[in-house]
Amino acid sequence: MDSRASVPGAQAIARAAALLRLVTASGSDGVTVSELARTAELTRPTTHRLLSALRHEGLVDQDERTGLWMPGPELFLMGNVAAARYDITEIARDIVRSLAVRTEESAFLSVRRGDETVCLVHEEGSFPIRSFVLHEGSRFPLGVASAGLAILAFLSPHDVDAYFERHPELPDRYGEAHSERRLRRRLGETTERGYSLNPGLIVEGSYGIGAAVFTREGHPQWALSLNGVEFRFGPDRLPELGRTLLAHAHQLTSRIASARR
Repeated sequence: MDSRASVPGAQAIARAAALLRLVTASGSDGVTVSELARTAELTRPTTHRLLSALRHEGLVDQDERTGLWMPGPELFLMGNVAAARYDITEIARDIVRSLAVRTEESAFLSVRRGDETVCLVHEEGSFPIRSFVLHEGSRFPLGVASAGLAILAFLSPHDVDAYFERHPELPDRYGEAHSERRLRRRLGETTERGYSLNPGLIVEGSYGIGAAVFTREGHPQWALSLNGVEFRFGPDRLPELGRTLLAHAHQLTSRIASARR
């Protein structure tokens, strides 16, 4: 039985949490109540009621001029407290920057959060043509963006099977390229290569590669990724990019293990 059906108030909390994630993913740009309602599959009145309650608690805020919703000040305070346990951005930032400098592509650090990845750090590369698919706060299901594909590929077979059972909607939301059959093939290619490849499956012409970063216990919890335009990820350059990405991912994994002893 779904726990949300058996715990009083759990459904409302789950809906509010979903809205918080969507608002956070919008970053400082903000998002309309209509878009939130549509994405969260809620009615507009329910969405507005939940947002008003979250605003009262300081968890979201609304721009009085535009009406757009954005993260509130309490999230900043909570985030600072949680960072002491979960945040690795300070020990990872120079590695992400080095990756962007070495490759001239945009580099990212993402973290696994449940069945999603969330982008934590973003460094622009020097190459003048860029692909604006990711930004800090962006969320994607595991297996969709290159970071989530890299993480999913190195989970246990049991966890991968359970993930697909929970998310039969992926091909409907992201296209047939994200069917279980085709995703499993890309997972196999990822484990064989060591890094994932997203050949323009989110935005046409925007390529990404990702490499998992592991905890001391060997669990894939983060990922480094590179994102850029298609011709920069051709067969003549992709192996070099992959080697550079894997070297930086290994460096970060080693640093995490040393920092948490």
